[in-house]
Amino acid sequence: MKKFKIPHVFIFLFWIIIICSLLSYVIPSGSFERIKKDYGNITQTVVVPNSFKEIPKNYSLKAALIGETIEGKSSPVSVLGILSAIPKGLGDSAILVFYVFIIGAVFTLILSTGAINAFLFALIARFKNNPKLLLFLIYMTIFSGSSFMGIGAETIALIPVFLFLSKSLGYDRIFGFALLCVPISLGWSSGVTNPFTVQIAQIIAELPIGSGIVFRLLLFVVYAGIGFYFIISYGDKIKKNPSLSLMKDDNFDLNEFGSFEKENLERKHIYILLFFVLSYAAILISVQKIGWGLIEMSACFIGILIIVAKIAGMSGDECMKAFTKGLKIMIVPALVVGVARGISVVLTEGMIIDTILYRSSEVLLRMPKVIAAEGMLFFQSALNFFIPSASGQALVSMPLMTPMADILGISRQTVVLAYILGDGLSNLIIPTNGVLMAMLGLAGISFENWIKFTLRLFILSMILALVFIAIAVLIDY
Repeated sequence: MKKFKIPHVFIFLFWIIIICSLLSYVIPSGSFERIKKDYGNITQTVVVPNSFKEIPKNYSLKAALIGETIEGKSSPVSVLGILSAIPKGLGDSAILVFYVFIIGAVFTLILSTGAINAFLFALIARFKNNPKLLLFLIYMTIFSGSSFMGIGAETIALIPVFLFLSKSLGYDRIFGFALLCVPISLGWSSGVTNPFTVQIAQIIAELPIGSGIVFRLLLFVVYAGIGFYFIISYGDKIKKNPSLSLMKDDNFDLNEFGSFEKENLERKHIYILLFFVLSYAAILISVQKIGWGLIEMSACFIGILIIVAKIAGMSGDECMKAFTKGLKIMIVPALVVGVARGISVVLTEGMIIDTILYRSSEVLLRMPKVIAAEGMLFFQSALNFFIPSASGQALVSMPLMTPMADILGISRQTVVLAYILGDGLSNLIIPTNGVLMAMLGLAGISFENWIKFTLRLFILSMILALVFIAIAVLIDY
């Protein structure tokens, strides 16, 4: 039997679009009412509980081919709808696509100055007797940033650095990528103070912001330890036997990012890195405190590009050469973001997301408390496939899960816990996560190889999540 192989990422995502479109012919259409609600200074659109209404479908040849709008009815996704899902997805995620392009351009320019090479070689020399300590410090920095501040897409810029570090220490491409991606997902799952998950969910659930933090700190410690052990175990294994690498035929050529030659750390390198680190920190703080989004972040990165070029003494032609090289590197990762968004487009146009949401909630209401709470975990994980946005999920599911928890006698804090675990852990493996797919594309790792690496970690993390949720129900967390 021929071994199954996941096709190219664009083909893989397009098949998911087709399958989700076909589901719109068999899953009943329906919708919840939605209202605008104020949460502090922010106004959000949220689902109204107990407002679901099924909508009759319009089946016709015209509807199937090019789509047809009839008042009071929904039409399954047409052939034209399938084909237009990709350009619509690109349009809907245009800001993120542009951000990915800018990140690639800026980082390629910084790499071309030699600053990162020089710093990495100096860092490796400093920790030459204990490189695992260096890896642990880096891992915990990313993990903490994800859990406390909700960093995610911002770290796309760091992929080349992690790949260079992995290669210089004798590991493979997957190890370097995992050192960045795993702490992001697991840190997001513990959500100690993550403003994009736990804080939004607690506001909707009418809980004090920051409440229940001690239990989430326990998750932080457990998941941090498991994630690092998993990565290091893989690294030790492939160092002893390189043939066990999931990418053993990969020559690990990083020339597309720039030279990987040893350089001495000069004063201009220090100035460049110091400016970049301080600017990067200022951007992250602004995201947290001022509410900056991708547009403001992109603008700042353009400013960083200009100033770094000046510090490095680059001419305009040299700057633009590095800039356009970075854009070329990011073509596939950036477009993947839009194609993945096309899945959400067809599910929304087919009007089946709310039906899936409603039917799932009906099933949960028939279950015992512990099983229902754990069912919420699986429900949130599945919902992340259809709505790969943490805040988007919170606005859809939390208004439904909160009253359901009250009926079942489950604490609202436990519902928040199920939400952050379901969202965070599933980010390790779902192909509709545009940021994950973009990062894989930039790192040169196939989705198939990533699944082979991370599946065992995902399963173990989900089992632990079930245990944590059971404990939360039993202690009335």
